[in-house]
Amino acid sequence: MPRKHIDISVPDLSGTRAVVTGASDGMGLGIAARLAAAGAEVIMPVRNREKGERAIASITQANRGADVSLRDLDLASLASVAALGETLRSEGAPIHLLVNNAGVMTPPDRQTTADGFELQFGSNHLGHFALVGHLLPLLKAGRARVTSQISIAANQGAINWDDLNWERSYDGMKAYSQSKIALGLFGLELDRRSAANGWGITSNLSHPGVAPTNLLAARPELGRGEDATGRKLISALSARGILLGTVETAKLPALMAATDPAAKPGALYGPRGLGHLGGAPAEQKLYSRLRSAGEARRIWEVSERLTKTTIAAA
Repeated sequence: MPRKHIDISVPDLSGTRAVVTGASDGMGLGIAARLAAAGAEVIMPVRNREKGERAIASITQANRGADVSLRDLDLASLASVAALGETLRSEGAPIHLLVNNAGVMTPPDRQTTADGFELQFGSNHLGHFALVGHLLPLLKAGRARVTSQISIAANQGAINWDDLNWERSYDGMKAYSQSKIALGLFGLELDRRSAANGWGITSNLSHPGVAPTNLLAARPELGRGEDATGRKLISALSARGILLGTVETAKLPALMAATDPAAKPGALYGPRGLGHLGGAPAEQKLYSRLRSAGEARRIWEVSERLTKTTIAAA
């Protein structure tokens, strides 16, 4: 039986400047393409320029008038994050949408960022934390909506407060869950602090469910020479329309969270199907790991210290 087509409408975004991390392929590319098709100017910060150019070509081929451009960014390097912040601040244009989408998942062996942090915690969370810090004046100027892409993995595991960088023992999946819990707590704390301090920024969360995206694809640079076994199963179930989503539906919760006028600050959006694994996007209950304001304040303060980035009203 053919799978039912699932989509959402994206409002007119003319005059909007959007920044989407991880937009050179997969979900991020899909998100960037839809924002551009709706009239937004889309900035795509990428680590691999060649890959980024191919992504832009695919967007402009489908939407000839699309306003998309690349900037350089490696979220695993705080110097690179700071450089992007300096570049965009020098351009002076307010940012109206920021989608913290980029991520790495479960390298088989522990790896570290340029600054010595465990790769997933450093890239998925600390890199995005620092990025918001460096872009804060532009986000305030644009009264931006910030959407941070977490994962159903944030509904399991915990923050390993005694060993944030997994130096004593490494479990790739537990470290991945930690990185997404941290990013989620940060996104919610950003919304609270903005409301308390009058920054004009709203912040919410999304997750894609489970779909055959590139997160578990072969990544030689992560020590994964072929697709993870789990990805093959996910692809098979997705192709048959069993429980899971597709690459096309996986991007929809983030699009809803980022662009729907009715999307709520401090809320989580994900697929509404069984187990929130697939289906049309909708608001869903916050994961238990994300409900503690005390933990959110703690991860904010730790992240400021680790990244040497203070996020405060200027």
